[in-house]
Amino acid sequence: MIKCVVISGCSGGGKSTLLEELSRRGYATVEEPGRRIVREELAGQGAALPWVDPAAFARRAIAMALEDRKLAQVQPGWTFFDRGLIDAASALQATTGKAMLETLRDQHPYHHTVFLTPPWPETYVHDPERRHGFEEAVAEYDRLTTAYPEMGYDVVILPKIDVAARADFLLSRLPEL
Repeated sequence: MIKCVVISGCSGGGKSTLLEELSRRGYATVEEPGRRIVREELAGQGAALPWVDPAAFARRAIAMALEDRKLAQVQPGWTFFDRGLIDAASALQATTGKAMLETLRDQHPYHHTVFLTPPWPETYVHDPERRHGFEEAVAEYDRLTTAYPEMGYDVVILPKIDVAARADFLLSRLPEL
């Protein structure tokens, strides 16, 4: 059984908060590639930023997601990812217009159930690593709600509830290991 679970969806929808809760409960978690890349690029005066060179940013996110997936395979139990390879490939496809997703079919799979956080304007905030607007976040969410099913994943939309209840909801939809 594949024990790598993606939590994706709308920026500002509570993915990082949910991963913090899962980590607090003892589960392995992987921070979003995009946030790590932005921090690295800003610290080093880099240009692979989504607002400077979105294609370079997406390519770095693909490479990082592949490495994250590889490292997580040795973890016991579930490993939860804040976004994954499909997110990065979808972003590159949207940026370049080149079909990227189909090249990934059946390669580097995650658990067949993917959890998506819906748009949640009440929790959306800008920060130094998230400079895009809510409308752009919703457009990305719309791409992902299409991309994941097209890649053969079952999508579960996470309810807009407090983080502990959200974690309980997610965990109740996964089999015991």
